[in-house]
Amino acid sequence: MAEVKPKTKKEISLAGTFASSAFSACWAEICTIPIDTAKVRLQLQGKQTGGEALKYKGMFGTMTTIAREEGIASLWKGIVPGLHRQCLFGGLRIGLYEPVKNLYVGKDHVGDVPLHKKILAALTTGAVGITVASPTDLVKVRLQAEGKLPPGVPRRYSGAMNAYATIVRQEGVAALWTGLGPNVARNAIINAAELASYDQVKQTLLKLPGFSDNIITHLLSGLGAGFVAVCIGSPVDVVKSRMMGNSKAYKGTIDCFVKTLKNDGPLAFYKGFIPNFGRLGSWNVIMFLTLEQVKKFFTREVPS
Repeated sequence: MAEVKPKTKKEISLAGTFASSAFSACWAEICTIPIDTAKVRLQLQGKQTGGEALKYKGMFGTMTTIAREEGIASLWKGIVPGLHRQCLFGGLRIGLYEPVKNLYVGKDHVGDVPLHKKILAALTTGAVGITVASPTDLVKVRLQAEGKLPPGVPRRYSGAMNAYATIVRQEGVAALWTGLGPNVARNAIINAAELASYDQVKQTLLKLPGFSDNIITHLLSGLGAGFVAVCIGSPVDVVKSRMMGNSKAYKGTIDCFVKTLKNDGPLAFYKGFIPNFGRLGSWNVIMFLTLEQVKKFFTREVPS
């Protein structure tokens, strides 16, 4: 009589989920931060006035200008706080998504998770994650914006750790959370757009003939997540970058929104859309592809 093997199921610990999420987010950050640097410069650039020509034009034009004038390494300016951010924010927002989603649907839930539950879970983890990681985002944006200074003007910061210390010394500890409102709004919304749409697109594709849980499905789901995230999150992303880049110019989130609308027009909220999609689209593809593979190292079989 053949031996009946006990049924097993695959399981990953919370620590394993956090570690794989943080690693995948950091790798995606390293690969795409030059696009993010171009995006920040385009967002901080005002509209053309008089006969003055705009310094930055388009994603590749901006990257070329930065590399030519400041050196290729400047495209990775802000990578250190960027990695700090992804370890904290990426690990929390992605790593907590499944546990929080399961909490919202309940342990007795059977079948597909409703889309609104996915969105609610991603909003929650996005808000929690960026509240913890907001100082790293502030420092990254300020370092990326430094290239706008005219030649001869001394830099405010010599590096990431110096930026943290200088901001605390000159502006106070609370200044590290400058722009927290739009940052929470932006990252909670984008997190919901990314994770919920990736989850939903992947779930839909797996029900179609010819699709399986493989790289093609992960690639298409990641592209879909990036596109949805940019369409929804671009306006709050512009407000966040402007407030963090020059906090003294605005009294708050609403003031920044109004001044941007008044001075630069409604299209300013989608300034840098192409590099933003290039950044988020490629970021999501790289992150989700990496995540799906890295999670396998932390997954183990347990009795079902």
